[in-house]
Amino acid sequence: MKPGYKQTEIGMIPEDWEVKPAEDLMKIETGSRNTEDKVEGGQFPFFVRSQKAESIDTFHYNCEAVLTAGDGVGTGKVFHYYNGKFDAHQRVYVMSSFSGINGKFFYYYFGKNFSNEVSKMTAKTSVDSVRRDMIAKMPILLPPIPQQDCIAEALSDVDELIASLEKLIAKKKAIKQGAMQELLTGKRRLPGFSGEWERICLSEIGHFIKGSGISRADASSGKLPAVRYGELYTKHDNYVKEYYSHISFDVAQTAVPVTYGAILFAASGETKEEIGKCAAIIDDHIVYAGGDILIFMPDKPVHPVFWGTLLNTPEVCKQKAQWGQGDAIVHIHADSLSKIRVTIPDYEEQAAIADVLLSADREIDLLETQVTKARQIKQGMLQQLLTGKMRLL
Repeated sequence: MKPGYKQTEIGMIPEDWEVKPAEDLMKIETGSRNTEDKVEGGQFPFFVRSQKAESIDTFHYNCEAVLTAGDGVGTGKVFHYYNGKFDAHQRVYVMSSFSGINGKFFYYYFGKNFSNEVSKMTAKTSVDSVRRDMIAKMPILLPPIPQQDCIAEALSDVDELIASLEKLIAKKKAIKQGAMQELLTGKRRLPGFSGEWERICLSEIGHFIKGSGISRADASSGKLPAVRYGELYTKHDNYVKEYYSHISFDVAQTAVPVTYGAILFAASGETKEEIGKCAAIIDDHIVYAGGDILIFMPDKPVHPVFWGTLLNTPEVCKQKAQWGQGDAIVHIHADSLSKIRVTIPDYEEQAAIADVLLSADREIDLLETQVTKARQIKQGMLQQLLTGKMRLL
């Protein structure tokens, strides 16, 4: 036995910590409202069975509470902490009137451990509903109140950091979006540029070829970078920053090699509104394009970042949508994409606009990296602080 620790039903814990069932520490009940009771723009939060709270004009509760979904897709995944006036759906559990436990500490402990506790009470691989006893009988590891307060404060500080970074990212993305709308249409010109823009169609400056091969099984068969058509929807935005598929030399023999300046269009999709999503290749080395990709190969100098962004703008997406064919699966063909008409500046202004977009993306990427690190730090803190492996007092 580690000095200063004791053995309990949930493992080894610090000697001055306790284990109690949740029902001894709080009131556990469900809300009484239906989904139809929500009011758009209502005065008070209305907690339903999802991570996003709705709003309502009346309230049943005015207290500190922790809430979780009682059934639905949010079961075991949705957790809220709130202190104030609110209401709750009839299949949302409301835990309040805390005694002997810091409410915020319980929120972190419950969110981290509830899914594991529930899995011990059922033979199912996933839980589709929560019974009251699943919460009431859950053993809660309790440090002394001063330690609970410190743990809750430390974790809250990290949450506030994450929230502030996410807010800043949203602001930077909105600024970038506004800049794109002005710069890509010529409504705002960068210093030093004043010439007329030219209206052209893609067929005037390049041609299309088809990608080939690269199944899902091939996507991790080697070290050669590749792009599969589905990744144009899920991984790549305007231009390719990194590669998620790497293929073998043998698989590469059936794929199509491309390099800097090529623009890859998804030839298939689920809706006409998203058909033809594209991303430009901005690396000098060879990349391989898989099947269901249409590759635009410029015959004149173009800046790929400018073009990859321009060809995903709402104006161009409307053109692509009118040429999409099919219902359940939508397809678009090279001859249709060749008809896309855009208004463009000369290469030098394209490059200057691309620099602005790249700078904005680098700033956003840096902030997103900081958010990822903050979330990792929080996970480490949850593991250490809520088990007593690390002590703040």
